[in-house]
Amino acid sequence: MGWRAASGRLKEAACRKALAVLAKADVIDLGPPNTLCGLQPARAASLTSPIHVGDMGCDLSELGDLEIERVTNRYHKTSRIWKDLMDEYHYLGSGPLVGAQIRYLIRSARHGCLGAVSFSSASWALKERDQFIGWSERARISNLQRIVCNSRFLIVPTVRVPNLASHVLSQCTARLADDWMSGYGVEPVLLETFVDPQRFMGTSYRAANWMPVGKTSGRRAAQREPGGGPKEIYLYPLRPEWQRILCEEPSIRLGLRPSASDPVDWVEEELGAVELYDPRLKRRLFSLVRDFYGQSQAAIPQACGSHAKTVAAYRFFNNERVTMDKVLRAHTEASVERIKAHQVVLAVQDTTTLNYTMHRATEGLGPIGTQASGPMGLVVHDTMAFTTEGTPLGLVDVQCWARDIQDIGKKHRRKKLPIEEKESIKWLNSYRAVSEVQKLCPETMLVSVGDRESDLYELFLEAAQNPAGPKILVRCERSRNRKIGEAYLWDVVAGQPVAGYQVIHIPRRGCQLARDATLEVRHTQVVLKPPKGKGYPPVAVWMVYAREVDYSTAVTSPLEWMLLTTVEVNSLEQACERLMWYARRWGIEVFHRTIKSGCRIEDRQLGTAESLEACLAIDMVVAWRIYHLLKLGREVPDAPCTVFFEEAEWKALYLFVNKTLPSDDEKPTLRVAIRMVASLGGFLGRKSDGEPGTTTLWRGLQRLEDITATYVYFLPYLKSGP
Repeated sequence: MGWRAASGRLKEAACRKALAVLAKADVIDLGPPNTLCGLQPARAASLTSPIHVGDMGCDLSELGDLEIERVTNRYHKTSRIWKDLMDEYHYLGSGPLVGAQIRYLIRSARHGCLGAVSFSSASWALKERDQFIGWSERARISNLQRIVCNSRFLIVPTVRVPNLASHVLSQCTARLADDWMSGYGVEPVLLETFVDPQRFMGTSYRAANWMPVGKTSGRRAAQREPGGGPKEIYLYPLRPEWQRILCEEPSIRLGLRPSASDPVDWVEEELGAVELYDPRLKRRLFSLVRDFYGQSQAAIPQACGSHAKTVAAYRFFNNERVTMDKVLRAHTEASVERIKAHQVVLAVQDTTTLNYTMHRATEGLGPIGTQASGPMGLVVHDTMAFTTEGTPLGLVDVQCWARDIQDIGKKHRRKKLPIEEKESIKWLNSYRAVSEVQKLCPETMLVSVGDRESDLYELFLEAAQNPAGPKILVRCERSRNRKIGEAYLWDVVAGQPVAGYQVIHIPRRGCQLARDATLEVRHTQVVLKPPKGKGYPPVAVWMVYAREVDYSTAVTSPLEWMLLTTVEVNSLEQACERLMWYARRWGIEVFHRTIKSGCRIEDRQLGTAESLEACLAIDMVVAWRIYHLLKLGREVPDAPCTVFFEEAEWKALYLFVNKTLPSDDEKPTLRVAIRMVASLGGFLGRKSDGEPGTTTLWRGLQRLEDITATYVYFLPYLKSGP
């Protein structure tokens, strides 16, 4: 596997530990232990002189030259001296020391060995230390090796020399970085140590400029030592920029982390790569997704099903290590794999708001309207990948924030601010996220699709400067009064000859019924004129202008679309294809409706905006799954139902609907299974009803959860007969 330390040496000890963990989990079988394998440390050479130091009291200057002698290996006699000193005088004894380690002896030119010191690997996690450093969990795991623990420090009790301890600490810290670098290939930037307040006051560490930053919890000390308890934590920086170095997160690109091996269901397959390093958090996440999927419209206590699971859910959402980005990043990893299977993918971005006005006790919310005293909640700007047929492949970017109440009523300032300080930056952030996905899918053309609010010159400029990146397709905002030379853009394109006609199905929206709209289509290539005073270069784009004709008097708002795109448009066929692509933008509004009505995210009652965001991440994955099932049934209706349903699910469904046990030959197709599920949610299946929608589908899935549980319970009795 090439598992090597920074020094280049194979990580033998870590490998042996990993094998032992795998064996304990019954993943592998190591066989019976072999006591003759030669792993026991050999005893160091016998001492030729005693190490006892008699009573001694003098000034530091009277000791003569002090030498900090490094113990080079465990077989040398210095190792035996170090061990005997610790076992004789130190209350913790000589070990074992944890992980990487360096040991020193303290020698006086006149009086011999006065004490011993050791440094070893840092503690995995310390609440007070980690808060003082201010790093994220990812940064901690990546940079923990740059912290070294002063695990033992001993001055023989019979040696009473003022300032000796602080002097020794200064000498050790002066050489440790070089010694550690030469031994392990990593330069430490921070030291830590622990002082037992029941035994010591930490005076020597304070005199050597170590900083007290808090206390440990004391749980492990109480288990390891009689009377053990919390210890004081001291830190010592080895470099001025230590905090910046430790807080620097590694740049992890999408698509580089493995997913879960042998997933048991779609939840583990979808979220197996989640960056939660505690396996308990992973298991809780998987459990919550399954519960939310089984009862998507239920409140958290009802979905969890028990008091214990409900308490665990609220703790999970309040855990600072659980964030929206971590949960959705794993989903995005899985989405990338689905995107790779298509030639063209539409990355549709849009904004919605979540209203939590009824839960004003939630901390961190902001206004979602134009008045400071108006509704309160969160703003969500998400980007969903769709096939050109409209099947959702997954989320590739989600931005969630609470507006600052102080910014309400300051609309006049927006024109003076750079786009980086405006809310409009959300469109560019989404495009940049899609660009990262594009790098991983070189055989797929990704097209960033947005409505009129995304008509920003900076967006087209960024796409023009990134020819290998995603394409752009947005609807033009008429009020921007864009110009082509001295003429207005709309006048120029409207004056082009009609290239042909296209019929587009318009879904129902509000009081406007669904209809098939006939559009006259025009297209041309234009060069956009940059805004004044920005210093931007002009950008060439293609325009597609479509206007509805021959519409009935019942249509109150006939369609009129002006589309700007960086995808080539040189024919009527290409222009009509771009229109169909933009029509797929409606899918993200269906997704938003599914989140709010199907998952009822606005009914979640949690204490902080951060916990709401973590809950929203789960609801978004569940909403995608429901929507994906709906569209997949239309895209591949003849696929076997097992591509989406577990065996127990489809058999329970078949039994409930048809009142008879199915055989393996009676396995329904995906389309038939979806219509059966929708019928549980109220879908009648009449000829005029068309295909089921998300509402009846998520209602049916909730009933299917209970039906499947009942089927599994009674299956032994069903097989045995009356």
